[in-house]
Amino acid sequence: MPVIPHLRAEGIVTFVEPCAGAGNLVAHLCRFGFLCAFARDLRDGFDALTCDPNIFQSADAIVTNPPWTRSVMHPMIERFSDLLPTWLLFDADWAHTKQAAPYLDFCSHIVAVGRLKWVPGTKHQSKDSCSWYRFDRRHSGGPQFIGRPSNETAKSYVGAPASC
Repeated sequence: MPVIPHLRAEGIVTFVEPCAGAGNLVAHLCRFGFLCAFARDLRDGFDALTCDPNIFQSADAIVTNPPWTRSVMHPMIERFSDLLPTWLLFDADWAHTKQAAPYLDFCSHIVAVGRLKWVPGTKHQSKDSCSWYRFDRRHSGGPQFIGRPSNETAKSYVGAPASC
């Protein structure tokens, strides 16, 4: 998982996942030794945009695959990056759009992932390339782009939900 070395380099041990869905990302990160301090989702009545911000303070970072709908994702970028260093997984093309301009100054990293397999058992990858984006309001000067190693193979973050 391309974000793992960056999380470790940053000294992240605990994370919160405010858009947890079925828990696949949580399970994946826990398999690498990270500790999930909090994982919820809108499906269980949790709204990451209106919740008490103190619940995020139990972790070193926010790590999530947010909804890609810009009207939801952009407010999440703003809110989360005010609270903690925030790693978000979403489409790689976003960084090349006008709508990204207000956020790129406090985006410190863009880590290329490529196309992912989102559906268990499928042999096909998605049609959109993805990247991990790190946002932090304490950062300025724009992102460092980290490309994919040439020996990487297709990724899948699908797995059993975790209970960590």
